[in-house]
Amino acid sequence: MSIYKDYIKEIEERKVQGLHPKPIDGSSLISEIIKQIKDIDNEYREDSLNFFIYNVLPGTTSAAGVKAKFLKEIILGEFVLKEISPSFAFEQLGHMKGGPSVEVLLDLALGNDISIANEAAKVLKTQVFLYEADTEQLEKAYKAGNTIAKELIESYAQAEFFTKLPEIEEEIEIVTFVAGIGDISTDLLSPGADAHSRSDRELHGQSMFEHNKEMQKELLALKEKHPNKRVMLIADKGTMGVGSSRMSGVNNVALWTGISSSPYVPFINIAPVIAGTNGIAPIFLTTVGVTGGIGIDLKNWVKQKDADGNTIVDEEGEAILKEEYSVATGTVFTINTKTKQLFKGDKVVKDISTALTPPKKEFIKAGGSYAVVFGKKLQSFACKVLGIDVPQVYAVSKEVSIEGQGLTAVEKIFNKNAVGTTPGKTLHAGSNVRVEVNIVGSQDTTGLMTSQELEMMAATVISPIVDTGYQSGCHTASVWDDKSRANIPRLMKFMNDFGLVTARHPEGKYHAMTDVIHKVLNDIAVDDWDVIIGGDSHTRMAKGVAFGADSGTVALALATGEATMPIPESVKVTFKGEMKSYMDFRDVVHATQEQMLNQFEGENVFQGKIIEVHIGTLTSDQAFTFTDWTAEMKAKASICISEDDTLIESLEISRDRIQIMIDKGMDNPKQDLKGLVDKANNRIQEIKTGTKSALKPDADAKYYAEVVIDLDKIVEPMIADPDVNNEDVSKRYTHDNIQPLSFYGGIKKVDLGFVGSCMVHKGDMQILAQMLKNVEAQKGEVEFKAPLVVAPPTYNIVDELKAEGDWEVLEKYAGFVFDDSAPKAVARTKYENKLYLERPGCSLCMGNQEKAEPGDTVMATSTRLFQGRVVRDTDAKKGESLLSSTPVVVLSCILGRTPTMEEYEAAVEGIVLTKFKPSQKQLVM
Repeated sequence: MSIYKDYIKEIEERKVQGLHPKPIDGSSLISEIIKQIKDIDNEYREDSLNFFIYNVLPGTTSAAGVKAKFLKEIILGEFVLKEISPSFAFEQLGHMKGGPSVEVLLDLALGNDISIANEAAKVLKTQVFLYEADTEQLEKAYKAGNTIAKELIESYAQAEFFTKLPEIEEEIEIVTFVAGIGDISTDLLSPGADAHSRSDRELHGQSMFEHNKEMQKELLALKEKHPNKRVMLIADKGTMGVGSSRMSGVNNVALWTGISSSPYVPFINIAPVIAGTNGIAPIFLTTVGVTGGIGIDLKNWVKQKDADGNTIVDEEGEAILKEEYSVATGTVFTINTKTKQLFKGDKVVKDISTALTPPKKEFIKAGGSYAVVFGKKLQSFACKVLGIDVPQVYAVSKEVSIEGQGLTAVEKIFNKNAVGTTPGKTLHAGSNVRVEVNIVGSQDTTGLMTSQELEMMAATVISPIVDTGYQSGCHTASVWDDKSRANIPRLMKFMNDFGLVTARHPEGKYHAMTDVIHKVLNDIAVDDWDVIIGGDSHTRMAKGVAFGADSGTVALALATGEATMPIPESVKVTFKGEMKSYMDFRDVVHATQEQMLNQFEGENVFQGKIIEVHIGTLTSDQAFTFTDWTAEMKAKASICISEDDTLIESLEISRDRIQIMIDKGMDNPKQDLKGLVDKANNRIQEIKTGTKSALKPDADAKYYAEVVIDLDKIVEPMIADPDVNNEDVSKRYTHDNIQPLSFYGGIKKVDLGFVGSCMVHKGDMQILAQMLKNVEAQKGEVEFKAPLVVAPPTYNIVDELKAEGDWEVLEKYAGFVFDDSAPKAVARTKYENKLYLERPGCSLCMGNQEKAEPGDTVMATSTRLFQGRVVRDTDAKKGESLLSSTPVVVLSCILGRTPTMEEYEAAVEGIVLTKFKPSQKQLVM
């Protein structure tokens, strides 16, 4: 059977699912389609024409290369086709986003046929995805006196590819659709369990609202009722897009409510309008910008104040909110992009200036942030060739400089890594800055989209200014099923060819690593002044400043070595008092959130800010527990301020772990990992010699807020509770509900425990082993009254535990031990009351492969407590995911319920938990 007939068979199968033909990205299929187009009598010719014109993915896909070559033949008259004229062929090339299409257009523009050259130049003037090979060819022709090349470069210098675009509408009519009450997780928009289908945009679109067909029908009915209005998706009384960055979530919203990016590229929509009472989660808002969308902070519910300005609370001490204006589904508003206001009829209900800043309006006009980033780069190239200053076409980057004011840690990092700013100018929070990126991480369930984004922006190799890129395999570690076997090797080959260090080698030259990506990035970040971008919200390193990002921003960082964002304001977190001997550092993390909320009357001052945590004495392994949780605090990012000796120890640990990766054969041909070892050694020497001490803020830096955490107040283990039965729906599934252990009275049934995810480190595995030994010593045996699933974060932790004897202890009590030679092919759905030693990776925390049994109450060390993430509901009982420390999880599984304080203290007696003492040194400059 031919590849075309296989494609037709697949189309018939997709029809059953209500799907259209899958977009074509392979050269073999498009080559056969072209052959059928050339055969006038071919029975498939008409369908083949439609597939060729309307169903080929653009950029550097192998299909795009074949398509571009055929369009060139048509333009040159080498093949005459009545359905595709030369002018239509040029139009097609203009929608193919660079790579082979730009190569063809440049060849035509710089060729000898003046008529064709002029037509090609017209199209090229609209293109922005030109890379070094393209610009070098253009510059060479310009210097040789080619008039078309001169015309093109002059056009690029004036950024006509941007200035000649239509201006954005002054008024945009919208109609509301409330997707939920309270915080809306990106899982609602793009469920983790459907991660395998994210690169198939139409198929993945069916997962919107977690496959809730009734909600999907309501949305379609609303669109039909308001055909000339845009739909605004809303989180009422909450924040939109908490949790992961999820480019796939924005893609789904755009697919259902947005605008088609091109008539010739299927299922790629842009420009969604998204809103929340408390705005949009920071990294999700960045993702909205990638697509040229609009994200609005509605503030339609506000706290009530008394005459003295104090917040009015109810009997339970909760702030009383008043609805300033309704956003109920079906409400019609108007966005005025000129006045930057939201209108309801003739009345202004909200100033939305922050949603329509000059840079964001440029993203809207250009159809997304990529075009603006590449446009600026292309304009700079052209002006350099012409020897002229860059004309002010784009909005001037906002530069905030306050004389006499010191710098926070993040301000220092941004100033060091900034490019294109006014020379000698010191920048403070609020400035919009392009920064060079040192480390880029891509994870496996978004990596397929990242590879697509790279193809569509015509990138073929990682930027030389990036220290290294890493492609993980942790999100698909639990189950090596048919979906993983089909997707992951293909992803690893693409990323390996692109220049990244990959968890799996395409040819199997080293053992496949399923290490949790955040842990790997935390190790390979070897400078406290680094900027790290990663395709996951938990990209929050304990060295440098790290930003979780969508798959598109990751692609942009890989391709250009840069990221653009405002310098966020910072919140300073310091500590006082002394930890109780029986407390774990995880309890400090949760208590930080609780005490912050108490100090600021329930206002989350961390949201959208940098948390500058003066951790001082904890190494990066342990400190990562804090920085990791800052995603749940809704912070933009976090920075650890360490003592010099502590940072040296952290860098030595990182250097040695990178060397292990090298010894396993994981380094790439450029020897990026060796470069990181050298960089770590250099940084260690700088600190030891006093040349450049550990990063510290200035003593006179200005903060949005300052929070002091009193360790003396932490007298019980602290648990983040989803509060699934709260009468106020908006207060369910928020990480802000922190309860002490005694809240549960030692009687709450626990159905399953999970120790794993990025929140644990080697010390947690050692605590687990010691607790099991203690129980056996006390009771003669270890009996679990609830299943305990354990997933070490990395293989190096497993290796270290084996060398030190603790892994042997865990295996002794385990009823299941992972086997890499025979990985699970099917997700576990039932659990026995025993210990499961799972493969290193995300495991239950991700929720895309394995879950707890529906309706379970789960006690876990992980990060997510959203509805359906770790455990689904049943008709009889809502699933609960309570988040706590390792000793609480382990003891809960041994007891089958939450422990009392007496039971807890007895269980951890003599065990060294993660200790923390506030630094006694000045951690400021």
